[in-house]
Parts: sequence; C-alpha cells; structure tokens
Amino acid sequence: MSDPTKDSARPGAPRGATRGDGVVRFDLQGGGSLHVAEAHAVPLVSITLGFRSGSASDPAGKEGASKLAFRMLRRGSRTRTAKDIELELDRLGAELSTEVAVSSSAVHAQVIERNLVPFVELLASLIAEPAFPEDELERLRRETLAELIDARDNDRSLVQRAFRRAVFEGHPYARGVTGTSRTVTALTLDDVRGAYRTHFVQGNIVLGFSGDVDVARARELGERIAGALATGPRVIDTVGDPGRLSGRRLIFVDKPERTQTQILIGGLGTWPHDPDHIPLGVANAVFGGSFTSRLMQEVRSKRGWSYGAYARLPIDKHRQDFSMWTFPAASDAPACIALQLQLFEAFVADGVLPTELSFIKKFLTRSYAFEIDTAYKRLHLALEVDVLELPPDYYSTYLQRIAGVTAPEVNGAVKARLSTDDLLVVVVGTAADLEEKVRASIPRLGAHCVVPFDREE
Repeated sequence: MSDPTKDSARPGAPRGATRGDGVVRFDLQGGGSLHVAEAHAVPLVSITLGFRSGSASDPAGKEGASKLAFRMLRRGSRTRTAKDIELELDRLGAELSTEVAVSSSAVHAQVIERNLVPFVELLASLIAEPAFPEDELERLRRETLAELIDARDNDRSLVQRAFRRAVFEGHPYARGVTGTSRTVTALTLDDVRGAYRTHFVQGNIVLGFSGDVDVARARELGERIAGALATGPRVIDTVGDPGRLSGRRLIFVDKPERTQTQILIGGLGTWPHDPDHIPLGVANAVFGGSFTSRLMQEVRSKRGWSYGAYARLPIDKHRQDFSMWTFPAASDAPACIALQLQLFEAFVADGVLPTELSFIKKFLTRSYAFEIDTAYKRLHLALEVDVLELPPDYYSTYLQRIAGVTAPEVNGAVKARLSTDDLLVVVVGTAADLEEKVRASIPRLGAHCVVPFDREE
C-alpha cells in the first residue's frame, strides 16, 4: 500500500499518492494538503475544510472564541450579507456547517455537482473575506448564551462536562469548546477576529473532496480554496499530555427532582502512538464496546438497571480519557456503581478470556466494513489521520493489527494503562436523595464533593 505522505515517483505525474482505500493525497501550495475520494453514482460533491487546530488555541479567559469565529462565516462577508449568503446557498442547492473540537475544526459542505464551481467561489470568498459585522456577532453571542443555558437541561451533557473538567483539570481538554457564559459575554470582536486569523491560514488546512468529482478538478478547486487564505504555517501544537488522577474521587452534580441518573466512571486512557494502543482498544471492546460486552450483559441484560452500558476510549492528538457510561434509575444507581467497579477490578486483574478475544476480533474486523463503505467515510478517515497527526498507517493497517493481537498483549495493555485505584466517579442526580448512598457504594473513596448543576467553571 502506498504511503499517503509520499509523492509519486513517476516523472511528470501529479504530486499525489493513491492509497489502497482509493483516497488520493496531494500537497497544496502553502503547506496544506488535499485528499480526494471519487464516487460518481450520485451527482453530489462533499467538501470538508479541516484545520489542524481547535479550541485549545483559545487563550485562557477567551474560551469560545474559535467557535464564534467559525460560526460567523455565515454571518456576512465583504460582498454579502448574512441573508445574501443563505439565499445563495439555497439557489445552489448547497449545505454549509461548521464544527470546532478541542484539537481540530472544520467547515463541512455539500453541493449538487452542476453547481460545484460557483459554490467553490462562494466558499472561497466566505473563508477569505469574512466581514464579522458587529450586529451579527451580538446576535450570535445571544444565541450561544441561550445554548449554554439550554445545555443545563441535558443530564448527559452535564455529566460529560463535569467528567472532562475533573479528569483533565488544568489542561486544555478540560475547557468547553463553546466557552462559558462569562467568557462568551466578555469576548470582543478583536478576539473573534484573532481566532479566525489563527486557524485560517494556508499551512493549517486539510481539504477533502468526495463524491462526483474527478481528481484533477478537485485539485484545481482545492488550490482555489486554499489559495484564498492568508499565507502562514500550521498552528503549532503546544498542548502537553494531561496529568493522571490520584486516588478515587466522587463528584456529585446536584440537580433537583431527578428520577434517573447519569454516571461516568474512569480516568486517563490511550494515545494512538502508544505501542499498546490497538490491544487496549480490543480489550475495551470486550469490556464495554459491543452489545455482548461484559458491561452490557451484567448491567442491562441480567439486571435491567440501565438501557445501555458502554466503555469508551476516544482518540485525539494527546491522551484522551477512558470512561464507563450508564444511566440507571436513581434507586439503582448505588448498586450499579458498585457493580461496575467490581467488574472493572476483575477486568484489570484477570484480563480477557480466549473465547472473548476470538469473538471480539471477528466482530471488529467484520464491522469495520461499515466504517469504509462510502467514499465520504473513507475520505474522513484519511482527513482524521492528517488533522490529528495519527500514525500514517493508522487505518490502512487496522485490520492486520487487530488480527495479530494476542491475549498477553491485550491483558498487558489493560494492566499498564487502566488503574483501579485512580478513578473518577461523576453522578448527575439529586444529592439529598442519593449522595450518601453513592458514597457508600465506592470502596476506598478519597475526595468527594457536591457541585450545583448550573455551575459552569
């Protein structure tokens, strides 16, 4: 399989490399990159403008600036008002959205093929000439503040926010992408413009085209989009690795009148460059990554305490978290927490059974077909490798690495990476009814605290 970072060696050939998944990669002028995945059955073209930076670039106290900057792209350019932009998108049969994560950000678009060229012209003008009208910023600020208030009604969002804030305390991963009411209110137009100038430079962009477009045309249009940006290098990632937890800790997010809880239990997890990254992922799938996993069988199937019971190991540029997620009725929450801790301790101590390992390897290899069954999905795996600086063969050798995983590797990874002593338990519920019982369900509990559900920082 061709190395996607290598240029073709044939004299006179385009400076690109075709991977085994059908995705072609080019280096763009200015330091960016372009990925193309053709699929001509439907006359639609998807375009992704990925950026190698995200909300971690927001200065302390200015959280939310990047997200506002991306959302402002539809709120006016040098030659178009917000209304003009919406009307032109409708006329072209196009969709446009933005996304900001901690380590990356993106503009996603889709358009019917016959309008691809005029749409690219529109897209290039929006990213190159945003007007940042002050009235639109104020309107967007009000919308953002309303969204932050609405998020308090989502118990799952509350438990995730409290979990990340504690697991990554003092690290950029602990900060919310949207910011807080205080930071959003304090952001100025200069702050938002500054965030735009940080991300939108040629060396920071990773472009992707998929669908009804050939490679030559995509390359021409990709150069047009990237060339509209200011020159500049990629954003340097200065984020360090997060520190580890010490001891067992409980955070109870107190919300009145809760008959159901949200529970996250975990700590630090994996990094794609770890030598035991794949073995740990396989182990996690046995423990909580499928419908037949240990967590699902014990919590849902046998006891009916929670409709779902999952374990997650997300990936990013730096080490992410490991977490177990359940959402039992309040009356079942203490017993559910105690059971999860028992299952987790047995998992770390005893490892994975040979029958479990054989099953999960087949499950992971067979289900992977659904991750690559469209050009759009294959493209986005390639973009993820580039944007998150994953190992170049992260996805191209995935099946081979899964097939080669052994029981000693899996069990060794669990013992090396997952701690039963250093764990965070976060519960969203009504403290007066439940907090004392939850504390009693956690052996060797060290620190514990109760925080109000509407706390933002």
